[in-house]
Amino acid sequence: MTDDTFDDDAREAADAVYADLLARIGERAPEPRLGATRRAVELLGDLHRAAPVIHLTGTNGKTSTARIIESLLRASGLRTGLSTSPHLERFTERIRVDGQPVSDGDVARIWSEIEPYVAIVDAELEAAGEPSLTFFEALTVLAFAVFADAPVDVVVLEVGMGGEWDSTNVADGQVAVFTPIALDHVARLGSTVAEIARTKAGIIKPGASVVTAFQRPEALEVLSEVAESRDASLEVEGGGFAVLDSQVAVGGQVVSVRGLAGEYRDLALPLSGRHQADNAALAIAAVESFLGAGTVRLADEVVQGGLAAATSPGRLQRIASDPTIIVDAAHNPHGAESLASSLEEYFDFAELVIVLGVLTDKDAPGIVRELARTGARFLVTQSESDRAVGADELGAVAASVVGPDRVQVVDRFEEAIETARDWAAAEPGRGVVVAGSITLVGEALAYADDRGWGRA
Repeated sequence: MTDDTFDDDAREAADAVYADLLARIGERAPEPRLGATRRAVELLGDLHRAAPVIHLTGTNGKTSTARIIESLLRASGLRTGLSTSPHLERFTERIRVDGQPVSDGDVARIWSEIEPYVAIVDAELEAAGEPSLTFFEALTVLAFAVFADAPVDVVVLEVGMGGEWDSTNVADGQVAVFTPIALDHVARLGSTVAEIARTKAGIIKPGASVVTAFQRPEALEVLSEVAESRDASLEVEGGGFAVLDSQVAVGGQVVSVRGLAGEYRDLALPLSGRHQADNAALAIAAVESFLGAGTVRLADEVVQGGLAAATSPGRLQRIASDPTIIVDAAHNPHGAESLASSLEEYFDFAELVIVLGVLTDKDAPGIVRELARTGARFLVTQSESDRAVGADELGAVAASVVGPDRVQVVDRFEEAIETARDWAAAEPGRGVVVAGSITLVGEALAYADDRGWGRA
């Protein structure tokens, strides 16, 4: 891969690729189909079979778990491909080789190579009266092409939405990984946890290894049924593997884990929140399943190095100090619950303000209810996304949950974060949290970088 990080021409070319992708149907309106993506990767020589795959789905924790899995595999000496979504700042974050985003030059070159084949599929779909490849379908094809070009030894693949008909499901995952399943995207995936679990269970392939985080009984019942019907093994957190201990430490936590093939003790994990300890245990079990069918213990130096190098941008990430500003991509009630618990356990704020922005397809009242138990004030705003709930509308929702005295509305995010920062700086012990949508967190990260706050 070429080193063109500072090449303006390459960046412009990569931005043009992103513009091409954005011109397609957006990823929040996915087509429930696999045939279109499968046709594209098959035309390109079965790109989806170029390397074995670890496939992840769930409601929350997918990206963090995927990143920890990738870090463990890289520590094992494997060349890795990682595909996650959505991105925080640039779309090249979504496609990583050996831990680094695909370079601008490579993404532009590879897109130019595959675009004629994408155009063939588009034409076939249009002739059949179907929509062309969507943003996410085309992006998935691009990711497989990048990984085949590298080439990589293993692909860690996060679904975009659901599982059964998600375009990533053209791959045959050797290991299927499930993070906690809760209500989200109900218009697309189902109105109950059981319905959503059944859609997500679609990534379980015949004979695969399945590892899952703690699940609600109705979700676990579905996963167990599907795994059994496909002759897939199933390991559940709390049974085959578990977090033995988690202690708050400087820069994150120290965890001990019982894996499928042994115990791993006193591991430094530079991520805050008990849910990240659970994600680490799930990641270890997934890698044990991939490398040794769950029967071979990982080397201590692999687990220690893999966890120590793990990162999860936008998840309980400190982007400024004095006053402290934290961002977290809590964009549904389950994520907001984890954020609230982590703030109580890992931070000691005397007072807190939450800069909140939510997208239209999310459960805004549920998010506010979960965050309300922190006792925080809410400074309600909106991101630049065309799917953002208007600040006034979201402010009314927040006021209906916590009362108008705890809510202030500021239309522009830049003004909102500066208002929150000024408030926090006025008294010792105050803190700021930016949450509610990944797009808002992305804007906060870019804003902090522009002003040189530094990321701690």
